[in-house]
Amino acid sequence: MSKKPTDSSGISFTALYTGAVWHRNGLSDDVLTTEQGRWLYHLMSPFETASKAAIGGNIRTFLLQRHLIIDHLIDQAIQEDDVDQVLEIACGMSPRGIRLREKHPGIKMVEADLPDMAARKAARLLAAGHLGEQHQVTPIDILADSGENTLEAVVARTFNNTKPIVVVTEGLTSYFSLEVITEFWKRLAKILADRPGSVYLSESYLMPKQPLLRSSLKTLGGLLGTMTRSQVSFHFDDDQQARNHFQASGFPSVRVYNPSEFYGLLPIPESRHDPMVRVIGARV
Repeated sequence: MSKKPTDSSGISFTALYTGAVWHRNGLSDDVLTTEQGRWLYHLMSPFETASKAAIGGNIRTFLLQRHLIIDHLIDQAIQEDDVDQVLEIACGMSPRGIRLREKHPGIKMVEADLPDMAARKAARLLAAGHLGEQHQVTPIDILADSGENTLEAVVARTFNNTKPIVVVTEGLTSYFSLEVITEFWKRLAKILADRPGSVYLSESYLMPKQPLLRSSLKTLGGLLGTMTRSQVSFHFDDDQQARNHFQASGFPSVRVYNPSEFYGLLPIPESRHDPMVRVIGARV
């Protein structure tokens, strides 16, 4: 594991809750359900209900918005750009690998997470008959700068490195300070620059302008950070700031997608106000 100040070992806790949200909304497979996830889903329900009433959206709303938009953008890359390699970092109990392989049997899907979560995910997928040469699970530590679990090592050993890749991080980047996660983005941009046509898809949460909501979210972020042993951060104030930062990190072509662009086009829940979540599509 990385010896850097920010460790990523606590984030798997939230992956179980996210997995339960996917399953409750018909996006996941029974093989990926966990008792802990179901317990967290029930535990969070009162907060989610209150949040939706107060601000017109909640964590579940944003999770579904980002997940389905990212799926849509992956489909575009596969169908329009002939990309046939996908890497999902911090895969947790995400059902994306199963769904993508069912929809696009010709692609190579690699799911990656910290060693403990990767082992748990691999065991479940193997038992259900999903793993093989074209669908793999591998350990990764995005903070590591040496060893077989680095970002560079994982990409080099699992993919045809003459072809483009779609790299996805969903539900990961907000658990790190902007300084720490920017170093990951810069490293990723260098890797993808050697593979023309590659695309990076992720999400970001904008800090709302309303003082009361800002204060509440900072408190929630501190609580979640304590639970996950990480530093929960809202990195950007607006779309242009996000776009500029990714361009400065090595991605010259950046699209910042507002979920409202997809209302009526994708089966995503709608927020009452401007959604807090954005999906980032960055190309080298």
